[in-house]
Amino acid sequence: MNRLLITGFGPFPGVPDNPSGRLARRLAALPRLRLLLGHRPDCLVLDTRYGALDTQLAPALAREPLAVLMIGVAARRRRVCVESRAVNRMSRLFPDATGAVGRRFALDPGGPAQRWSAAALPVRVALRRAGLAAAPSRDAGRYLCNASYFRALEEGRPVVFLHIPMPPRTKRRTDGGGRRRPVLDRWAEAFAEAARVLALRGRASAESAVHRSGDRVGARKRVTTRA
Repeated sequence: MNRLLITGFGPFPGVPDNPSGRLARRLAALPRLRLLLGHRPDCLVLDTRYGALDTQLAPALAREPLAVLMIGVAARRRRVCVESRAVNRMSRLFPDATGAVGRRFALDPGGPAQRWSAAALPVRVALRRAGLAAAPSRDAGRYLCNASYFRALEEGRPVVFLHIPMPPRTKRRTDGGGRRRPVLDRWAEAFAEAARVLALRGRASAESAVHRSGDRVGARKRVTTRA
């Protein structure tokens, strides 16, 4: 059975402890998400290096996941953002975790200028229903977040990239009520709704593909019978 794939990232220069990787693991292990999906999703925390697109992401996509929910951190954002597109560009200014920078400006010299996610709007609606005021975004950056999103969107399955801000430190309440619930836990609960929407779209897409395949087989049989 094809399963939902959740991805995050490991550390990179300036972010030695990447919260996106921790959130991806926390979300994938959420019992409520397993109940919503009917299966435990796969989780992949990518090394923040350009080579990981081929050595880690590509093999995971080749296993044909039902859908893909990608998470990355954008330190300058103030709230969670739902990315609606990825562009065929990379920056040569920012090194990855190995110190390497992009060798060219285009991710895929023969590819389109951009790729859009049809699932971005339904996912943002789902997040808002879950109480998370996520913002729309058309700029996934020019780093590994954008590069991985561009690669995943090529496959034609439901994919959405969520950018999270750097989570604040949990502070102790002053009214004696103990600690506030960690923001990663709150995000994980809301992201479970996004994952559910993606999985539903993935199943619908898979069923539609099966029906189209069956229709083509039936048409060929009818033509053969007439001949």
